[in-house]
Parts: sequence; C-alpha cells; structure tokens
Amino acid sequence: MSHPEASDRLVVYSDYVCPFCYLGRQSLERYRETREDPLALDWHPFDLRSGKRNADGSIDRSADDGKGDEYYRRARENVRRLQEKYGVEMEQEIATDVDSLPAQIASYYVKSEHPDRWLDFDEAIFEALWQDGRDIGDAGVLADLADDAGLDPEEVRNAIADDDLHEELKDRFAEARQRGVTGVPTFAYDGHAARGAVPPEQLKRLVDGGR
Repeated sequence: MSHPEASDRLVVYSDYVCPFCYLGRQSLERYRETREDPLALDWHPFDLRSGKRNADGSIDRSADDGKGDEYYRRARENVRRLQEKYGVEMEQEIATDVDSLPAQIASYYVKSEHPDRWLDFDEAIFEALWQDGRDIGDAGVLADLADDAGLDPEEVRNAIADDDLHEELKDRFAEARQRGVTGVPTFAYDGHAARGAVPPEQLKRLVDGGR
C-alpha cells in the first residue's frame, strides 16, 4: 500500500456510515489521551456505497453488494463487542439506509475552507448519526451541525449542492482505492497501515514504532 502522508500526522480513511469508523475514532481518542505530544489527524474520504451508486450519485437500493443477512448479523455482533470494549453507547449498530455522500461533501469542504473548524464538525457528524440517530444525508441536518460548529449553515448547504465538489470528492474516492485502501477505517502513518477499529495499543505501535 502506497501512502504519501508525512510522518507527523495520522491519516484515516473513513466513511461516516461505517460504525467501525466511529468506534475506531473512539479508540484513537483513547490513544491520543496517552500521548504527551499532539498527533494531527488527516481525514481522507472513502465511499462504502460506491458499488451501489447510479451515475447521478444516488444509491441503487436494489443493487446486490454481496452483503447478506449473515454479514450484517456478524457486523452487529462486532459492533456490540467493540461498544463494550471502548465503553461507547450507540443509538444504532448499522446505518444501511443512510447515504453519507452529502456529509462527506460538507466535511470535505469544511476541511478545505475552514480547517480550524473541521474536527468539531467531523465529530458532530459522527455523533449525530451514531449517538442521536439523525439522518446525515439530509442537508438540513448538516446545516444545523455546521451552525453548532460555528460555521455558516448556508455556506455548507451551498457546498453540498456544488457539482464541482461532487466531482472532486469522486476523485478523492478513486485516489483512496488507487492507494490500496479497500475498507475502512484504515489508519496510515509513515508508510504503514492498520485497518479496522483497532485497539489503542495497536495505534500506538503504528505511530510510535514496534509495528
């Protein structure tokens, strides 16, 4: 896997509708709390729904992604196990009916234009879905979250509707796959990577050495 990231920041590839991405961030926070030095986080978007998207970006709900009942049963079990491990309460275990594309566009825009507000906005999106059960595919919900994060809600609404940003995000999705990212969360640091909601001690090995 090839990663261009600098060694002073941890890159995370994630999609807001992935419960393991939310749980992986809980693990990351536990690791960051143990560090004396700050660790910068650099988010790269990834589209879990890419195989089900129509040309206009909408989701084809009838498309077969190969994930049947057994897959989701095991996923729910793993989510419950990690919730207990990391001491996290979640409103839901999976979010198959939620389209994260509007949230990813909004987040990508905020990261580019208002980087000092991005992390608060990013965490608010995760919490809205996994703690409050809100639909982060709704532009009104995202505008509210932007307002709460000290951003202009109309600016974020406009970003979500911007066709050029849609195209840019598609390019970022393609770049992730070209770099060998096939699932999320994927944490990458200094040419090495760890995939999944790995425990804090594994993130420590990734960043501090002894991988």
